[in-house]
Amino acid sequence: MAQGRLVIGTKRYSSWSLRGWLAVHLAGLDVEEVLIPLAGGGATTAIHAVSPNGLVPYLEQDGARIWESLAIAEYCAEIAPGLWPADRAARAHARAIASEMHAGFRGMRVAMPMNLGRSFPGRGRTPEALADIARIEAIWAEALAAHGGPFLFGQAFGLADMMYAPVVTRFLTWQPELSATSHAYVAAVRAHPLMERWYAEAAAEPESWLLDKYENPA
Repeated sequence: MAQGRLVIGTKRYSSWSLRGWLAVHLAGLDVEEVLIPLAGGGATTAIHAVSPNGLVPYLEQDGARIWESLAIAEYCAEIAPGLWPADRAARAHARAIASEMHAGFRGMRVAMPMNLGRSFPGRGRTPEALADIARIEAIWAEALAAHGGPFLFGQAFGLADMMYAPVVTRFLTWQPELSATSHAYVAAVRAHPLMERWYAEAAAEPESWLLDKYENPA
């Protein structure tokens, strides 16, 4: 029997849901998945009814109530410490770049929203988005060079990769120009079994859940 629940939004669109879902599955938590279709623009009243801050993801597990993605990640790391690097300096580096992703890159987020079912090559390349992409590529290149890849801190897909997984989906959808190093990392993340599962489940969502603002961006 599941010991808790994870509330998430539409898998095709919800970048923060993907992060929380990855953390929970990487940690092996046994929770019920509750998926609420998004209405867009913060207007999903069903989420407000169950999540303290009216946002997803929201995790309830073993008495804990956690409604913020990075807090969910840290909770999962307490259960599965290997999700952060074992080395203290590397762990600090991983937390720093995870926090930077959590707090920043608004230009890219706005110009290149997550949509796992469409392709918009060459679009969304605002100056703000391109500046964010350049910084993301620098973050990836530094970590990959220091730890050998294929993931940011070595052979294992960890919480730093979890934080950047939705960026990978955006790059696959919007296809900005990337370095060979970034392309290799994008391919490694996309091929991870959990990402394969998320993409498959997103593709199986009903057509009635599609939102015009994401399917036909200006």
